[in-house]
Amino acid sequence: MQRITEAKEIMGNSLTVAEALLAKGILPGDRICISVKNSPQLLSVVLGALRAGIAPAVISSSATDREVSEMSQDIDAKWVLRQTDIDELISDPSSAFSEEDGISDIPLCRPIHFTSGTTGRPKAVWSGWLSQEYAQAWIDEEFVAWGFSPSDVHLVCGPLSHSAPLRFALMTILNGGSVIVPAKYSAAATVEAMEMCGVTTTFMAPTHLQRLMEHCGESEVKHLMRLLAHAGATCSKGVRLWSHRIFGQERVFEFYGSTEGQFTICRGSDWVAKPDTVGQARPGRQMSADGDGLLWCQVPEHARFVYWGDQEKTDATWRAGGWFTVGDYGRIDGQGYVYLEGRKGDLIITGGVNVYPAEIERVLVELQGVHQVVAFGIPDADWGQRVCVAVTGNVDEEEIRTYLTSQLSGPKRPKSIFVLADMPLTHSGKMDRSGVQKLFT
Repeated sequence: MQRITEAKEIMGNSLTVAEALLAKGILPGDRICISVKNSPQLLSVVLGALRAGIAPAVISSSATDREVSEMSQDIDAKWVLRQTDIDELISDPSSAFSEEDGISDIPLCRPIHFTSGTTGRPKAVWSGWLSQEYAQAWIDEEFVAWGFSPSDVHLVCGPLSHSAPLRFALMTILNGGSVIVPAKYSAAATVEAMEMCGVTTTFMAPTHLQRLMEHCGESEVKHLMRLLAHAGATCSKGVRLWSHRIFGQERVFEFYGSTEGQFTICRGSDWVAKPDTVGQARPGRQMSADGDGLLWCQVPEHARFVYWGDQEKTDATWRAGGWFTVGDYGRIDGQGYVYLEGRKGDLIITGGVNVYPAEIERVLVELQGVHQVVAFGIPDADWGQRVCVAVTGNVDEEEIRTYLTSQLSGPKRPKSIFVLADMPLTHSGKMDRSGVQKLFT
């Protein structure tokens, strides 16, 4: 049976972590990186860092040493924590925690998350430290959107290195609820938690829902769910309608967002009435589309962010009045419902994970024998998009797979590798990414 961890335990451990971090010489204002598998202890470390005034950045436990090194260097992290470090930090009994502690002593910020950039190098998204007023405004906004309460039992399905799974878990804890944090996702364990542990909320990528549907079929799932949120990739009609039947249209929500910020919310019944919409602007936000169809979102001050160490990219993302864009295109109807029509640049979304071809290309071109590289995505029934790569040179598929295993984390490793005699070129002599993609779709 899955273990339910109450907010009181996580908050108590966070006090222990805060004291231990400061004792190790990590100073308020510093950054740390955390690269471990999902666990309740990971949440305690994130909150403990915040209590100490230290900004945490959670990195996938499957990230390679190269990827961790690059990301930690980019934000000048003072420490990269692995599982043994976390075990040491929480080795002592939990500090006493009372309701009076609350969150008033936590100098909150949104944890740092890395989002891949068009240069192929991940960019750190940083909100800065929030005043107590802004921190409360952030928590209040999430409460209005999702109704977190002390009676909630939240099931974590996605990796806590991703912004949405971490945000839902933290907000549940900060509102006094409990969490279930498996080390990895399992459809069977998900059903067990829903039926045996009184799960009331969860967030899933469409890939999780797909696997849950394949596991359950049309079998009834006994549950107390009031909220099942999904996002991160296009959800197929069949999976979506299955989730409506099993959990109820009024309990299933899609939202459109990114690492940088959250844009819309769409209840299942709204999607049925307006197929393909991603909903209306969430409370506290406004959406607009400019003349080119580029989508912009206006956010309150507490939701502002920068790209760490990249003022040029930050400036290009924001415009006057608190509006930002992540480069997505779409349209907005007369009732304010948003429809996505294209993703920024060449972004591949596979299993809810954002993957930029440029990062794969940047790493793979370093392999001896590789001459040219084009990474791209093609439609895939299970993953939404399949990561593929085409190369020219004196190299074979097995060499490429072996090399990338040590250089890139799982979602970024191509599932299909094509070795070509010649690479399609544009009229200007550049490699033709769309031309390559058409060869295999």
